[in-house]
Amino acid sequence: QVHLVEFGGGLVQPGGSLRLSCTASGTIFSINTWRWHRQAPGKRRELVAAITSEFGTDYGDSVKDRFTISRDNAKNTMYLQMNSLKPEDTAVYYCTADIRSSSAASYGSYWGQGTQVTVSS
Repeated sequence: QVHLVEFGGGLVQPGGSLRLSCTASGTIFSINTWRWHRQAPGKRRELVAAITSEFGTDYGDSVKDRFTISRDNAKNTMYLQMNSLKPEDTAVYYCTADIRSSSAASYGSYWGQGTQVTVSS
């Protein structure tokens, strides 16, 4: 079994910063791509950022130059540094990871439970 847990959500004023983290635990052989998604009330879920096993990164247009995704393979943890936050960044943020439990297993996609980020004065 594999579990993902997010940390770091909360309330922040516009222009402020937050750092989210997501840690995977359980039977883990390797983690390929990590991703952050978000979903605001009444809106479709969107991809915020992704980081591959080779540390290649990709960002949604709305967060480029403000958010930075990173990973620590030794800790099975991914981070999302969010700067210059705007009210429209308010959403539940979910982490996902493509994980395999052994060298012979195929990758499975796992999701965290989500963490609320609210940007408001």
